[in-house]
Amino acid sequence: MTDPTGTWRLVLLDGRPPASDTHGPVTLTFDGDGMLYGMAGVNRVRATWSADADDQLAVGPLVSTMMAGPDDAMATERDLLALLSVRLAATVDDGGLRLVSEDGTEAVLVPEDPLRSV
Repeated sequence: MTDPTGTWRLVLLDGRPPASDTHGPVTLTFDGDGMLYGMAGVNRVRATWSADADDQLAVGPLVSTMMAGPDDAMATERDLLALLSVRLAATVDDGGLRLVSEDGTEAVLVPEDPLRSV
């Protein structure tokens, strides 16, 4: 795995784009100090992360704000948080980050454009 450090925007989760009614783009930032934070759809999330030599990424424990939102946005968030709660095969290539669980659930993320959130 190439280093996932940076801010990534979710474009596909288990083959589907994230809900369109999220509170802004769904993003994850992996910082170089082992902290993960971002917007999961409705709520902000924070956790630690680590990677091992076998390209496995571990996230946890996750904490988040507890706001409610539209059903589709909450479903995107629930599915993303479920994915982040298990060990993941992680690859960075062709400008994207892929996170895949043992059961085959996959998240595809692309680098977030900092001007997009302005």
